[in-house]
Amino acid sequence: MKRSSSSPAKRLAVVLIVSIALVLLYQLSFLVRIVWFNFYNPSSSAVMRQTLSELRKDDPNVQLRFEWVDYDQISPHIKRAVISSEDANFLDHTGIEWEAIRQAWEYNKKQAAQGSDRRRGGSTLTQQLAKNLFLSTSRSYTRKGQELILSYMIEYVMPKQRILELYLNMAQWGQVDFGVQAAAQRYFKTHAKQLSASQAARLAAMLPNPVFYDRNGNTPYLQRRTNTIMQRMRQVRIP
Repeated sequence: MKRSSSSPAKRLAVVLIVSIALVLLYQLSFLVRIVWFNFYNPSSSAVMRQTLSELRKDDPNVQLRFEWVDYDQISPHIKRAVISSEDANFLDHTGIEWEAIRQAWEYNKKQAAQGSDRRRGGSTLTQQLAKNLFLSTSRSYTRKGQELILSYMIEYVMPKQRILELYLNMAQWGQVDFGVQAAAQRYFKTHAKQLSASQAARLAAMLPNPVFYDRNGNTPYLQRRTNTIMQRMRQVRIP
C-alpha cells in the first residue's frame, strides 16, 4: 500500500521538477540572446517577422524597410523626443514602473466602462523593447508576464545607451517601416542623424499608433502631441 500511494506523489514530483527545469531553460534561452544582442546588432525582431508574415498573406512580395544605424549616427533630438514621449524616467528606473502600470490599468478600466476603445500602455522603453525584440503584439497576461521578466533581464545585462539604441532601431514607425533610419527617410527624406527637433517630436508622437498615423497623416491630436513633446524634450537627459 505504501508503494502504490507514494508512486503518484513521486510522479507528481518528477513532473514538477521537469516543468520547472523547462521553464528555467526557456528563460535561459532569452538571457543568452539578450547577452548576444548586447554586443551584436539584430537583423530583425519578433514583431518585424510577425508583421511581415501577416502582410504577406495579402501581398507575397511585400518587404519591410529597415536599416540599422549606430547610436552616434542618431540625432540627439529623437533620443530626447522618444524618452520624453514614452518613458520620462528612463534613466532612473530598472526596467518597470509599477505606478505607471497601475495608472494605465485604472485608466483602461474607466475607458472600458464608458464604452471607449482608448487604451494606455504604461510600458517603459525597456518593456517595449522586450516586446518588439522577443515577443509579439498579442495581448495576454502570459505575454505581459514574460515581458516583465525580459525587462529585468535586459536592464541587468545592458547599459541604458544600448537599450535606447536597440529601441530606436527596432521600433515600428509605419506599416512597413521599422527603425529610426527608415522613419527619417520615409517621412522627411533625411538621415536619422539629421533629424531636427520638430521632426523628432513628430516621429515620437507617432509611436503609440504608428500604422494609424502612417495612413491618416497629420491629425489635430498628432500635432498637439508633437507640440507637447517639443516643449518637454528640452529638459530630457539622454545616455
